[in-house]
Amino acid sequence: MTKKTDMNRRSFLAGTATAAAAFTIVPRFVLGKGQTPPSDTLNFAKVGCGGMGGGDYGAVKGAGARPVAGCDIDLKRGGNVLKDITKLGGKTYQDYRKMFDEMGKDIDAVVVSTPDHMHAPISLRAMAMGKHVYCQKPLAKSVGECYQMRDAAKKYGVVTQMGNQGHSGGGLEATMECIQAGVIGKVPEVHVWTDRQGKWWPCGPKVTLPKKKTPVPANIDWNLFLGVAPECYYSPKIHPFNWRGLVNFGAGAIGDMACHNMDPAFKALDLGQPTSVKTTCSEFNKIAFPAWSISEFLFPATKKRGPVKVVWYDGGKLPDLPEALKKAGKKLGSNGCLFVGEKGVMLGGSHARFCRPFLNDGSKVEMPPRTLPRAKGGHYKEWVESCKGIKIARGTCGTDFSYAAPMTATILTGLVGMYYPGETLAWDAKALAFKKKEANQYLLPTYRKDFKL
Repeated sequence: MTKKTDMNRRSFLAGTATAAAAFTIVPRFVLGKGQTPPSDTLNFAKVGCGGMGGGDYGAVKGAGARPVAGCDIDLKRGGNVLKDITKLGGKTYQDYRKMFDEMGKDIDAVVVSTPDHMHAPISLRAMAMGKHVYCQKPLAKSVGECYQMRDAAKKYGVVTQMGNQGHSGGGLEATMECIQAGVIGKVPEVHVWTDRQGKWWPCGPKVTLPKKKTPVPANIDWNLFLGVAPECYYSPKIHPFNWRGLVNFGAGAIGDMACHNMDPAFKALDLGQPTSVKTTCSEFNKIAFPAWSISEFLFPATKKRGPVKVVWYDGGKLPDLPEALKKAGKKLGSNGCLFVGEKGVMLGGSHARFCRPFLNDGSKVEMPPRTLPRAKGGHYKEWVESCKGIKIARGTCGTDFSYAAPMTATILTGLVGMYYPGETLAWDAKALAFKKKEANQYLLPTYRKDFKL
């Protein structure tokens, strides 16, 4: 992340306005609200077609949308999806900018499944063109980009959804019903963890960027992979997967998994923005993320609950096993979310699965009745139908950017804490900035010239 001067609310809003003004192709419907296609058709473009991008493509297509364009910087890795789009009469590209320029009028919605550093620039351009957007998690790579995306979605009136699919699996609502019914009493503390990073991708102080030029395979446009990120040499150790562990491209373990595993805490406790974050971690060379980290977020009391502490663990670190779980013969899994309440605890796995309650005294738990609507057809179907103007069960998409942006931004403050290990960084919710001005240099990256919005 490149240094930047003191960040405040004005610069966030200015950034969003500048991004919108810079685009040269603006369909007439942008002057009003986002485009609402006929209920029987939703033409979508796919950006990033390999790996998870292939899964997103199939799911959106299966939910009733029609692919008309697609692009991937790696024609081989994204080849299966690109071939399918061509077979169905659509057009394919390597450069998303060219695709938007040539196909803008034919696209209703865009699905973004790229490395983290390109989520915001692609989504912001799409929204400024009036396109509905489905963007993979984390919503963006930086705190500032998250709020720019939230503001753009509101400004252009488009339908949005972040790709934390577990949010629409039904388990989240069951967790919320237990919390709201007071099954485990007041909840002052939540612990969340993942087994990433180590065995998933290289991390730690020994990991560096390539120092020698290596030939780039003909199927890859390396300049397009770099996108907004600083220039560096191509390496197969970066693309297609290990970019997650590098500061220039990814958001580490917390960026990869917290939008899944911390989601129940944010939603059930309506956490909003924190008052502070403190991160401790192994050695951090500012190139690759540390082998492990622990981030502690403090949230203020509201009218419905008291203050809450949320602690994040990765790289093999885990919270202590509560007595209630010991009595029940339960252990902590490789990924999870643990609510600690006055009367007991609630334990869930990854991807916002139901957090099952266990009472301190070992007595049987009386489950509350269902009171909340569930998404029908899943995360992708909810978004596709909402884009078409069809009324959906939950009213709005579960992780539209008005929800996904503040949650992801809070999560990403934990990354900023890595630059000041062990130090409590106070957060100013009104200014959208740290009170330690020096830390605000990490709130927004500086985009490369050719990719500035």
